[in-house]
Amino acid sequence: MKELDPLLHSQLRLAVMSVLMNLAEADFVYLKEKTGATAGNLSVQLDKLAAAGYIEVKKGFVGKKTRTLCRVTAAGRRAFEEYVETLKEYLNM
Repeated sequence: MKELDPLLHSQLRLAVMSVLMNLAEADFVYLKEKTGATAGNLSVQLDKLAAAGYIEVKKGFVGKKTRTLCRVTAAGRRAFEEYVETLKEYLNM
């Protein structure tokens, strides 16, 4: 049986990917609210997903406030879909 992607098997990274799979993009504040993560933990996990090429992170400003936008890449979408299919295999679905 195929292994589950360890990068996506983390609760917070899986939550982030699940949210982003249904949106064109989401900002850091929205992801923080949806996942219930602390800012520091979310930042670390976003960096891991970005380093793997699963998400794209763009940082900018809105007025004087920083804004971080995230979106799933094609590679991230494939990885998430494979993760779900592998999980279904484990569940005999």
